[in-house]
Amino acid sequence: MNPEKLAKLQANQNRSKGAPRRVIKKVHRAIPQDDRKLQGALEKLALVAQPYVEEVNMFMEEGTVIHFRQPKVHVSAASNTYAIYGRGEEKELTELVPGILNQLGPDSLNNLRKLAETYQKSAAGQAALAAEDDDEVPDLVESFEEATIEETEEEATA
Repeated sequence: MNPEKLAKLQANQNRSKGAPRRVIKKVHRAIPQDDRKLQGALEKLALVAQPYVEEVNMFMEEGTVIHFRQPKVHVSAASNTYAIYGRGEEKELTELVPGILNQLGPDSLNNLRKLAETYQKSAAGQAALAAEDDDEVPDLVESFEEATIEETEEEATA
């Protein structure tokens, strides 16, 4: 063995007596603590898991829908309690209408009509506000330097 290499290895020893010669990288896996706490809370409420739920839609008043694809659903019929968790996406009502019409009952269709009317009114109001704001937008200038030079000349003459 080369004595220079041996001396170099001895000088680079940063380990205590009895420690292994090589560094072992330990991979720490995240323990789903939140899931355990959630399961404990669901058990206290006597909720029962409902399998085979493909999607859940929650309709908001402003016309948006919170859409869950393949959520985990727990139900307690006695206390009329539902627990839905999973990855929820906030979508517009217009995106989901064709797919959810066959799932709605007659009461829900009436509510959907009312919701669509309010959505149209709010969209028309937003369009009117946007048209008013367009009047205040200045014209675009090709070169900002030329525009600032022109403005300073106008201020100097005024």
